[in-house]
Amino acid sequence: MVTEMRLFLFCLVSACCVGQIPLWPDKDIGAEHDTTTDKDALVAGRRLIRLGNVTKPELTLYRPVKNSTGAAVLVFPGGGYNILAMDLEGTEVCAWLQSIGVTGVLVKYRVPGRSGAFEDAQRAMGIVRSKAAEWGIDPHKIGVLGFSAGGHLAAALSNHFETRAYAPIDQADTVSCRPDFALLIYPAYLAQGDKVAPELKITANTPPTFLVQTEDDGVKVENSLVYYAALKQAKVPVEMHLYPSGGHGYGLRPTEKLVTTWPQRAEEWLRSLGVLTK
Repeated sequence: MVTEMRLFLFCLVSACCVGQIPLWPDKDIGAEHDTTTDKDALVAGRRLIRLGNVTKPELTLYRPVKNSTGAAVLVFPGGGYNILAMDLEGTEVCAWLQSIGVTGVLVKYRVPGRSGAFEDAQRAMGIVRSKAAEWGIDPHKIGVLGFSAGGHLAAALSNHFETRAYAPIDQADTVSCRPDFALLIYPAYLAQGDKVAPELKITANTPPTFLVQTEDDGVKVENSLVYYAALKQAKVPVEMHLYPSGGHGYGLRPTEKLVTTWPQRAEEWLRSLGVLTK
């Protein structure tokens, strides 16, 4: 398939990135490390990085080599708010975004814990939007894409953007941190029973959202089903793709499962929004 070949080629080469950009001044209080062991499961036959004890949050920009659309997407890897799947749900995703003309912004947010992660998400969006002109980005085409816990983080940012969760420190904290669109891939923690998680206050201002999950997902497909229904109730544009099998934590590595065609559906959705129009 064309998309699978594109992914394969981009994951083989080094993505064109613009260094690491600290999110905060002087926020470094420990040593991060890859927590993966030989006992951990492979994904599509390959090892992945599970980065733990992240205390120095930062951004890495992956700009398109050619045919930039001016759009940007902040990528939040998953990992249960304990670690970050930095390659499976981070660098590999940014390579795919580059291939469709989008600047991928990999967000290395603080873990373990949620409060620091949410502050990092708001701060990251503010930095990217405040630097849009400098980085060749359209400030009205900046979205978020999150996996698992990163999907929850993307949803939290999509619903809490009116005020910062921290004391503003510079000009980046004066611009809007509302995403223009959101992609939530096998999201976790969105539902409690048949209700949306109480911290997610969905309104008509919640951005258009794209959801992907499988029926055999161990974190439960109800996360997407309940969130989808709440978005519809609030009249927020939403598209959802459910697949019968595939489990959890597959990223976008091609396998025989139909769910690994989700990047094609996501690209089509982004085109329908006008995000991929130059």
